[in-house]
Amino acid sequence: MKPMHFGLGSLLLLTLGVQAAEPVPASVPVSEARPKTVITAEQISIARNGTQLPVTGLEDYFTGPVRVEPLFQTKGEGRASGALVTFEPGSRTHWHTHPVGQTLIVTSGMGWVQQEGQTHLEIHPGDVVQIPANVKHWHGATSNTPMTHIAIQEANAGKVVTWLESVSPAQYDKP
Repeated sequence: MKPMHFGLGSLLLLTLGVQAAEPVPASVPVSEARPKTVITAEQISIARNGTQLPVTGLEDYFTGPVRVEPLFQTKGEGRASGALVTFEPGSRTHWHTHPVGQTLIVTSGMGWVQQEGQTHLEIHPGDVVQIPANVKHWHGATSNTPMTHIAIQEANAGKVVTWLESVSPAQYDKP
């Protein structure tokens, strides 16, 4: 049996589960052994720190000063997006839901998260909060301490959130 030469391109095709037309004999120079099939793939992209400008949270969705720094948006077939959100003391979201749920990763400060009909829960740096799909909730800083978290949510039919009424001072202050 003659030895067979599998070039890098052939190995890539095999790794991807694509079979090259024929193995190439070792006597054929590598430059001629490259597969004729062209495979195009998405390229890695990097959003450099500081290139996505922060925005102020709108009064229609937040109470108090909030800064939202986009981290990543849905791309291609992906459905997830994320942002770094900073709440000043006393600041919070309005009540809202997410069609596929939401994950919060607390990075600094201290905050509260509350599901409708439940008491609010205190959250700290390193805590990961999983909010199920379509659960009415709010989150934000405590009354005395700012809080920052990474918010990750997925889109369903292009929609990531349904904003509802604001959290009243009585609701916010009540444990």
